[in-house]
Amino acid sequence: MSNNTYFAHETAVIDDDCVIGTGTKIWHFSHIMSTAVIGKNCNIGQNVVVSPKVILGNNVKVQNNVSIYSGVICEDDVFLGPSMVFTNVINPRSAIIRKDEYKKTLVKKGASIGANATIVCGNDIGEYAFVGAGAVVTKQVLPYALVVGNPSKQIGWISEYGHRLHFNDEGFATCIESNDKYQLKNNKVVKIS
Repeated sequence: MSNNTYFAHETAVIDDDCVIGTGTKIWHFSHIMSTAVIGKNCNIGQNVVVSPKVILGNNVKVQNNVSIYSGVICEDDVFLGPSMVFTNVINPRSAIIRKDEYKKTLVKKGASIGANATIVCGNDIGEYAFVGAGAVVTKQVLPYALVVGNPSKQIGWISEYGHRLHFNDEGFATCIESNDKYQLKNNKVVKIS
């Protein structure tokens, strides 16, 4: 099924009352639920569920087998790797309804979450942060931070192009691909050019 503004594979299920931006592609066996909002030029892989009230910005890439649950907001240019997991309740029980207890998770602009990573709800991911494959995020991730492991630990900093940043004694680093310059000060990274 496709229309004039976006493409959806014939096996995709698109509920009424959702918003899908121009140029977005939705692939095999994916389900976009009512009241979900998906921006322009997104790519929604195979077997993806986008739950009610989820918001995805522009140019978000969602790889295969990802479920994005109510309470999740992804800003522009976010990458969600294959089979990564969001949660939305801290203490789920099958016999207890906790729909009024969903916690919000915000994934900020340009962040990447690797394959099979888990983001425990209520823990925001900063701009351009990079969550390594298989990591389990149990606390907030700073902008430009590189985190790995279970529970995840920060092991460094990363540029907007996805390269490790190596800061000199004065607290400056340069991305090896873009030549953009960054400054580390008071445990915060900012891009300076």
